[in-house]
Amino acid sequence: MKHTLWLILAVCSVPGAWAGPFGVYQHGTVVRMRVGDCTLSHRGFMTAFGGPAAQAGQMVDETCPEYTLISDKVVYVIVGRSSNQLIPLADVIDFRLHNNEMAVRVDDAKHESKFSIKEMILRSEWDLVQKHIADQLSTPPHAAESATTSEVRTK
Repeated sequence: MKHTLWLILAVCSVPGAWAGPFGVYQHGTVVRMRVGDCTLSHRGFMTAFGGPAAQAGQMVDETCPEYTLISDKVVYVIVGRSSNQLIPLADVIDFRLHNNEMAVRVDDAKHESKFSIKEMILRSEWDLVQKHIADQLSTPPHAAESATTSEVRTK
């Protein structure tokens, strides 16, 4: 009886033992959504960039959602497989990487939605890019032009 009790206690103390059938989830926030074509998400790279001959059998271009998901260390751009795969913006969602895809659970749903990973960037680099963009937008255009003009006049 003591051995069984110790075994149960050991299993309960192991991180990830209660992760469930889907594995260990990470948490992230969806900050942006765009709509694009689904070519890369389920038709593959060669079809997307193979030219007109590779796309001849394609009848209608379907649109798919593309999301920017921010986690603690990595920022992902993910693409849904169809137009009905919607994730609410500014919500914290659970996700995991599985077989070169991202499996997402929204609002403790019992099923996962699969997304293709289009891009990944380290969070620190993404923050620097966002800061640079914000700095460029906050700088008045006439200040940048006058700096360039004054350099030309002094030469």
